Amino acid sequence: MSDNAGTRIYGNELKYLKEVLDSEFRSSRGSTMMRRFEEAFSERFGTKYAISFVNGTTTLHAALEAWGIGPGDEVIVPPLTMSATTFAVLQANATPVFADVDPETFQIAPDSIEAKITSKTRAIITVALYGLSPDMDPIMDLARKHDLLVIEDNAQCFLGTYKGRIAGTLGHCASFSLQSSKHLTSGEGGIVITNDLELAEQMRRVQSLGYAGVSATKGKITKRDIQDPDYSRHVTLGWNYRMGELCCAVALAQVENIDSLVGKRIEVARLFNQAIEGYEDWFIPQKVGNDYAHSYYTWVARLEKPDIAWHQFRDRFVELGGDGIYAAWQLTYLEPMFKEMRLLGRENFISIENKSNYREGICPVAERLQPRLAQFKTNYWNIDDAKRQAEVLSKTLASFA
Repeated sequence: MSDNAGTRIYGNELKYLKEVLDSEFRSSRGSTMMRRFEEAFSERFGTKYAISFVNGTTTLHAALEAWGIGPGDEVIVPPLTMSATTFAVLQANATPVFADVDPETFQIAPDSIEAKITSKTRAIITVALYGLSPDMDPIMDLARKHDLLVIEDNAQCFLGTYKGRIAGTLGHCASFSLQSSKHLTSGEGGIVITNDLELAEQMRRVQSLGYAGVSATKGKITKRDIQDPDYSRHVTLGWNYRMGELCCAVALAQVENIDSLVGKRIEVARLFNQAIEGYEDWFIPQKVGNDYAHSYYTWVARLEKPDIAWHQFRDRFVELGGDGIYAAWQLTYLEPMFKEMRLLGRENFISIENKSNYREGICPVAERLQPRLAQFKTNYWNIDDAKRQAEVLSKTLASFA
């Protein structure tokens, strides 16, 4: 099937699923699709190790646990993103500390990160928001200076680049999501890449119940191991975060078509960029620097015309035939869970001082941006559908001119 047939499923997905089903999930077959998927992903991104997970939140949790982060440790995160980034910190019993974002790129700001570093800081989680890498060089400089782990949360960014390097190869490790709306999907799933052997082995053990017989490149213990009554299985605590063979089969096929799947979204974003020509003074797209390549999980702009309300703009777009406009997430520290400290006991690990910082005013740039951002979907696999949406956006803008 052609990749222009209006679908994102046009490769070997069914073939690989049949291979798994034909195996009848026999344990003697091992985790064949897991191994093939991980190898294909690490090869495409040019890293030594890739470890698959059930989703793109467990990936972040595993990286923090593997680094030994826990109670009393602080992890710097952006507030303008899906809250799962922060959830992972709480799952590790650590304390999230929120750094502000850049007003033009919407990415976590290095100068704000620096201002939030304390003696308790152990890690930074960056987010490649909407498919664009943050400014990673100064962030990595800070990490080296303060001996901090840097996790790239690239749930929304596949094959984006920063100064000629693939996003996800810039920090100590990077997390990707395979949830249904992402560039690549297996319905659910996630994967972490790294070049650090020790970190990879520890993440594998977190992923796989702390088994002794797993490694950076081996995801399952053998039948020979478990048939030995003297075999000691668990060398550390771990979780059952392994990605299933059916999901790995689909993910493997998606990796084989990654360039086409990402390219389609970039093509759609180009149509939106053309649609707003002449209106960029008040409908301002996310800034993409000359040294960056955006992968466009979504196309986003900020509405800066005081006499047009966000809902008014959205409603006009829909009236003219638009598919709708997504709002930016509420800033994580302004969600009810933080206001009311309903963190399932994790609030007990957060100091009174840090609790007092979860309030309006701590990230003024993000607070100003959040209600003004308009996110447009780019997952139109039939380009004619995307052209119609771009035309509707152009008409919407003209109607307010």
